Amino acid sequence: MKISILLPYKENYTINKAGAVSLFVRDTFGLSAYKKNTYIFGSTNSKKNLSKNYINLNVRKNILKSSNLEYLKSFINNKEFKYTKILEIHNRPSYIRFIKDHYKEKILLYFHNDPLSMNGSKTLIEREFLIENVDMLIFNSVWSKNRFFIGFKNVNIFNKKISVCYQSTNKVQIDFKKKKKIISFVGKLNLAKGYDIFGNSIIKVLDKHPDWKAYVFGDEKREQHFFKHKNLRILGFKNNKFILNFLKQNSISVICSRWEEPFGRSSLEAASRGCATIISNKGGLPETSKSAIILNKLNSDNLYIKIEELIQNPKKLIRYQKLNYNNFYLTNEFVSSKLDTIRKYFLNINNFIIQRKPLKILHVTNFNYRFDGRLQYNTGRRINNGFVRLGHNVLTVSDRDLVNQYKNITDPNGSKKLNDKLIKIYKNFKPDLLVLGHADAISNDTLFFFKNNGVKICQWFLDPLSKFGPDYQKNKKRIIIKHKIIDATFLTTNPSSLDFNINNSYFMPNPCDESFEFLENYNNDCKYDLFFAMSHGVHRGQLKKGKSDNREIFINELVKKNNDIIFDLYGLNNIQPIWGNDFINKISNSSMGLNLSRGEPVKYYSSDRIAQLMGNGLLTFIDEKTYYGDFFTSDEIVTYKNLDDLSSKLNKFKKDKKKRSIIAKNGKEKYFKYFNSTIVAEYIINKTLDNKIKNKLIWQK
Repeated sequence: MKISILLPYKENYTINKAGAVSLFVRDTFGLSAYKKNTYIFGSTNSKKNLSKNYINLNVRKNILKSSNLEYLKSFINNKEFKYTKILEIHNRPSYIRFIKDHYKEKILLYFHNDPLSMNGSKTLIEREFLIENVDMLIFNSVWSKNRFFIGFKNVNIFNKKISVCYQSTNKVQIDFKKKKKIISFVGKLNLAKGYDIFGNSIIKVLDKHPDWKAYVFGDEKREQHFFKHKNLRILGFKNNKFILNFLKQNSISVICSRWEEPFGRSSLEAASRGCATIISNKGGLPETSKSAIILNKLNSDNLYIKIEELIQNPKKLIRYQKLNYNNFYLTNEFVSSKLDTIRKYFLNINNFIIQRKPLKILHVTNFNYRFDGRLQYNTGRRINNGFVRLGHNVLTVSDRDLVNQYKNITDPNGSKKLNDKLIKIYKNFKPDLLVLGHADAISNDTLFFFKNNGVKICQWFLDPLSKFGPDYQKNKKRIIIKHKIIDATFLTTNPSSLDFNINNSYFMPNPCDESFEFLENYNNDCKYDLFFAMSHGVHRGQLKKGKSDNREIFINELVKKNNDIIFDLYGLNNIQPIWGNDFINKISNSSMGLNLSRGEPVKYYSSDRIAQLMGNGLLTFIDEKTYYGDFFTSDEIVTYKNLDDLSSKLNKFKKDKKKRSIIAKNGKEKYFKYFNSTIVAEYIINKTLDNKIKNKLIWQK
């Protein structure tokens, strides 16, 4: 679902020289839901670009060839343009004919200027060509839109192809008490911008009011206008960040253009910073602010009168300042969201949810067919059950089983055959959503194939990711290799606790499932007090000679300290781990369970053992440094500080059967209410598809 943005040739997408088009792209792109899949193309000599994802196209000048044509050729042939689903062209209608010959997907054309003044849209024939060959025309004002359709007999038939998206800026907190007696002019210092009108009036204002100052920002090499006064400062061109910061202390802003401005960014920014704004009634300027003072007579005398009225009446001045600020709505967030709505329509991201229920989900993880039912209680099957209970059409692929089956001399890992098979499955099944669980053998090329065919992709990951945990570097590499391609990643560790970033990552609890966790140990008189089971790897199935971890040391110390506790332990001290139906039979004999994961405790991380313990009604103990106290109260789970604290609480609850049963029952009910596989599956779908979640659960931060 790649989006490419093409700037005009030589557009300065740079920090120091950015114009209105560049600022519009920068501000809206940064807040877009699709920014990680969006690339901005331009051609500039500066290396200080406004944002990431910018690709500079080097165009060699040749007096015998059109620079614009060479620019377009360079763009079309750029490898990052490949697989683009939406192409957004800014302010160059003349590019469309060439683009249409080389690109067959969706095209959005943005107009930032008067369409009748631009090559490619001056004539009626040219504009008719555009409306027929472009999927959406986006104008920066109603005035610009109306100009485009001059000469058309019936505009209404094109409504679905037309949108108005104004320019925007951010809105910051303004302290009106800190406003100074300053009047500003921002723009080219020429007749078109009305700089002569401003200069002639401002000299009279400053002569009469020596406690006021005026600041001018801009330049003009083609015209010379000289205005001098001790309180007039002409500062030349300043970047947008400087101007926005200055406007916070500015009181009155003047935009007195003679020419028909398609929109007018200066008045927009002045309104956003709470300036009393005086504008001419030209082009799209009246659309920039709902509370601007309009110059119906555009001359220096009338401008002087309007400024004088504000200075002489401080209450009127502050009223217009606050009206502009309070009525300002063209924020970057607002406009970016509107653009994303247009993109979403063309990408068909959510349309299929309305058109086709259920979803088609391709779920690729290890379903462990090779082990004859020994690993029947795995998380992949739990999540899969949730998808099915939600009514979706789910096709499962057990990747580890397939690569094991496909291994041969030419494909020693079996991964090539697996990836080929997934492509064939796509062509037959046409999934809406691809869900990966530890699917390391799937290549990024295969993921790009799915993504470029409109499939949303997510991954879930259960292994520890803390730098103080086991297999840290290996697990980190496994998770980050795909995170820039896919739409969402779900971890059983709190993402904010990691020392590296993962795009669009969310915490996901280990889900319980009603078909797996069906015991109610809190109702039984159990033979053992405390259950604990570990292994040296699920695929191995048995103890590995010479291998151990810190959990064994902890458990052995716990046993030594508690002679009165009857332990039922597996996976250590030469006692083999337990699996399948044997696991359920063994866990049913204990009233309490210890949830102890490998490595140092990290926020929210737990192995899937916690779902088996709490889900089967055992009173569950967990290290407080996992912060599971954020989810469960002391009436639902028992947290401990250290080995001595755990020992004390074990003995306490061994004796207090009533309290033990109540907490265990509460824990099971809470776990099934908020952590069940259906809820987790629904959360995975909604976050991946960017659907709104109406009611957040206790773990959905």
